[in-house]
Amino acid sequence: MVALSPVSAEPRQAAKTIKAVRFGKLWDAKGKLWTNAIVIVEGDRIRTVTSDRAAIPTGAEVIDLSPYTGLPGLIDVHTHMTMYTDETPGEPMLKQLTANPPAVEVFLARKGALRTLEAGVTTVRDLGSDQYMDIAMRDLINRGEMVGPRMFVCGYGLYITNTPYKPGLNPPAGGIADGVPEVLRVVRQQIAAGADLIKMYASTGTDDDVTGFQTYSYEEIKAAVDTAHQFGKKIAIHSYGPDGARDAVRAGTDSLEHSTDMDDATISEMAKHGTFYVPTIDHNRYYIDNGDKIGYAPGYKEKLQAFIPRNLETARKAFKAGVKFAMGSDAIYTMFGQNTRELGWFVKAGMTPEQALGTATSNAAKLLGKEKELGAVAPGYLADLVAVEGDPLADINVVLNNVRWVMKSGEAVMDKTKAPGAR
Repeated sequence: MVALSPVSAEPRQAAKTIKAVRFGKLWDAKGKLWTNAIVIVEGDRIRTVTSDRAAIPTGAEVIDLSPYTGLPGLIDVHTHMTMYTDETPGEPMLKQLTANPPAVEVFLARKGALRTLEAGVTTVRDLGSDQYMDIAMRDLINRGEMVGPRMFVCGYGLYITNTPYKPGLNPPAGGIADGVPEVLRVVRQQIAAGADLIKMYASTGTDDDVTGFQTYSYEEIKAAVDTAHQFGKKIAIHSYGPDGARDAVRAGTDSLEHSTDMDDATISEMAKHGTFYVPTIDHNRYYIDNGDKIGYAPGYKEKLQAFIPRNLETARKAFKAGVKFAMGSDAIYTMFGQNTRELGWFVKAGMTPEQALGTATSNAAKLLGKEKELGAVAPGYLADLVAVEGDPLADINVVLNNVRWVMKSGEAVMDKTKAPGAR
């Protein structure tokens, strides 16, 4: 039986190789900007970080990235990896998803997984899939049968009866729960299926629908939160509007997804209790740019264009109040590879580039409960490293546009340093 690592369930190498990765500068997400940094990697872990060239072990493979700035592998805490589509001319993306059986969809999703890695994202939290495709994809990646980011998955998100899953898609085959007893059953069902965390949809709102009507009562939300925590799982709660957000925060959710127009009391409670806010501002920009190809009804642009400023203003208020943020793209369809564009919105909301980077590294790792293994470049952490061209602490666009090399678990998975388009 193959031994598995505690965070990623990836097979340990029989003989650990040693690599020395050199960066001109290295932001370690631990408060230090190194110059002429050397990261010693043994197997899938970081052994040490130093600037002493004499510390490179004899026989180590030296990877010279001295023209670049090093970062920890980035973390996207809100994706839908199995909902990948190509742009087939004349065929709406929504229709493509309904036409594909689960096995085909998981196979196609490898393309989005590669694009996500190419954006420097080595870990994702996936928040909703059909037919437990997310669990299958996670396990295929962990077994080395698919190349992609490390995945933490939720199985089915919890919905009330008659809540559309996605406009144009079939209703989910699982996840429907009405009333506290059903909520308890469905949460336990996801955990039994192998989910890493729980997801609950506490309001309407998705794709081109920017409504935010609360769908679950406080009692139902509280039951989901308490049951998840009882089993040692975290919970993410979706609410486009302020009412579901208020009750989710009161109930003790670990993260709040999307929420707009939150009142000062809710924001204050989030700051007080350490609730993570995942505003997913950029996904609405993506929908505006691609809505015709997706297959949205006329009028979607106006609705989304009116929603984005409210979303951004809520994020600005929350950041000013001291709420913790984690980067979530809500990547879906052809958005994979654009995962980090959310960081640009965080800078618009008042963050420095370094604070924005923290949402995709140390903060995101803490939300996953993996702050001692992910989200930083330090001894004992998984060897997830990214090289960017330029100064990401001066210009966040460097992270969005200039990723040149990516390592996940000690193995280079993307290299554009040698020739254009080289992997």
